[in-house]
Amino acid sequence: MRFDNLQEWLNWQEGLNPKAIDLGLDRVSRVLDQMGLCADFSCPVITVAGTNGKGSTVTFLESILLAADCRVGCYTSPHLFSYNERIRLNGQNVDDASLCQAFDYVDQARGNVSLTYFEFGTLAALYLFSRLDLDAVVLEVGLGGRLDAVNVINADVAIVTTVDVDHVDWLGDNREQIGYEKAGIFRAHRPAIYGALDIPDSVKKHAGDIQAELFVAGRDYLYQGVGTTSWQWTGPGYRYANLPVPSLHGAYQLQNAAAVIMALQQLSLSCDVAEHAISQGLQRAQLNGRYQQVYDQPRVIVDVAHNPQAARVLVEQLKNDPVSGRTKVILAMLADKAVDEVVNIIAPVVDDWYVAGLSGPRGLDEASIAKIVKQTLPDVKLRSQLTVSAACEAVLNESEGKDRIIILGSFYTVAEATHYFNKV
Repeated sequence: MRFDNLQEWLNWQEGLNPKAIDLGLDRVSRVLDQMGLCADFSCPVITVAGTNGKGSTVTFLESILLAADCRVGCYTSPHLFSYNERIRLNGQNVDDASLCQAFDYVDQARGNVSLTYFEFGTLAALYLFSRLDLDAVVLEVGLGGRLDAVNVINADVAIVTTVDVDHVDWLGDNREQIGYEKAGIFRAHRPAIYGALDIPDSVKKHAGDIQAELFVAGRDYLYQGVGTTSWQWTGPGYRYANLPVPSLHGAYQLQNAAAVIMALQQLSLSCDVAEHAISQGLQRAQLNGRYQQVYDQPRVIVDVAHNPQAARVLVEQLKNDPVSGRTKVILAMLADKAVDEVVNIIAPVVDDWYVAGLSGPRGLDEASIAKIVKQTLPDVKLRSQLTVSAACEAVLNESEGKDRIIILGSFYTVAEATHYFNKV
């Protein structure tokens, strides 16, 4: 074994391929074959892509399947606190020893193929899933869909949650181009779910071209809130009239949950996903970093929102959740994100602005993000800090109990802020 320590494996993987993002399936397909695995799993596979909502959708799928006593393998990215979060086996994060063993297997099989960090982890997850007797595997796409490493596996059911503009350097600068990339996870003659009402023409066309069986929210299945504590879902041959509101915050979670139910209805499983399992799964689902409160008085809420669509969702949540004091924002984002658009979107609900720098090759330093905010909002009063932790300390010292602090912009932002408030 090259390393017997997980962190050493991860450090080494970061430099194996000179490109941090190197889209394409050739390398992964070759190594998958050399590992003795193929594109079709022995159990049903659900693949999830989309600009936003992937994490919530994967969480709902996993939680409902576990409530139905299914044996589930779940692969997600990125992680917040530890790499082990990316691979879950029957609801538990994979342990270090199993990860090291999986990395060694991939390493032995790859020969001289230079895998990226994400490709290495994806293949490790597939290796671990292949060694277990599972009822279902849930895979979250990392970036795009068509050329993402996860797409090396044929999905029995594919979900595209939403399509909006993000990752323009790799996916295109408009919804039609991006929709085509995300629809690349669809498979011929197999169910494909589009979870939002505004489906791009490119998604419909690609589904038609390959003869995927496309189900679209608002057209092929319907969902509606009933009061504040329940909602109903209607689809082909099924109707659930009294489902509990999901545990994850935000009205948009009904959209994600509705797509999950549609997907599960199309899946042939050895376990029985009955209505009680759906209800339990929706109530038990937990996902860090999505409108998550991490501190009281003042209320501190962290959110990984890092693109315009996610920022719009966050603003709606804030409007529906008013406070008597001031709303203060800490913003820290990566350099390849539409910072100016996010700033414009959240500006109407923000009273006080703080910005912080993020380290790493893609991170924006505090001076750069402050410049963007000032260019976007010339009259704004702004406080800058070197790090997210320093910004958290500053805003906490300058806030009253009735105020609200929102921290957003990246998984890195949320991880650092959560760690800070766990110690306060």
